[in-house]
Amino acid sequence: MEFPQWVKDRVVARQGRLHPYDELPAARLAVVVVDMQQYFTLPGYQGECAPARGIIAPINRLCDAVRAAGGTIVWVQTASDNADSFWSHHHRVMLTPERSAKRLETLRRGSPGFALHPDLRAHDSDLRVVKRFYSAMAPGSSELEPLLRGRGVDTLLIAGTVTNVCCESTARDAMMRDFRSIMVDDALAAVTPAEHEHALHGWILFFGDVLSVDEATARLRPARPAEKAA
Repeated sequence: MEFPQWVKDRVVARQGRLHPYDELPAARLAVVVVDMQQYFTLPGYQGECAPARGIIAPINRLCDAVRAAGGTIVWVQTASDNADSFWSHHHRVMLTPERSAKRLETLRRGSPGFALHPDLRAHDSDLRVVKRFYSAMAPGSSELEPLLRGRGVDTLLIAGTVTNVCCESTARDAMMRDFRSIMVDDALAAVTPAEHEHALHGWILFFGDVLSVDEATARLRPARPAEKAA
């Protein structure tokens, strides 16, 4: 992604360079793929983000490279079960009754909308995490943080959809929890290009790095046999 000069100038002024990580040790690295579910990727669903279908191939390529290098892959899925109770403000105030009912029905565990898009190359060895809120790192949302800590992961590559909602929310909270957090530009999708770009401008100004799939994989340092994730 090419950033405006004013963004680059402010980032360099703050941290001394545009991209802070020359090397990404795979043994301490996880790709966190957020919400690439049928509810968000297929036509006809209320939550459809049509551009997300265009990032399936880059996500597969990123995951294949990190997995082969000995890193961790995590597929994060949103579930709406009981969300009208534990997230009542969102469902009663921020959604119309019709949209609330549709979300509760079509994003619950076991529904077709909950499933990952069929073209994603998820492996049995990958981790699966179910979240309740936009951010997988929010208190009470999921078990993502303890799973990552338990594997010695301190660096995250964030991919998935929607860039400026669940992906950015998860990445920001991860940064606040002291993870090195990187948004992967061409493995993220928002409903419009403007939302995608604006989110990544704000992200790199204050929170973490932005790299492409090629830039991230070029920085990978394969894990030694003793370091590879179980």
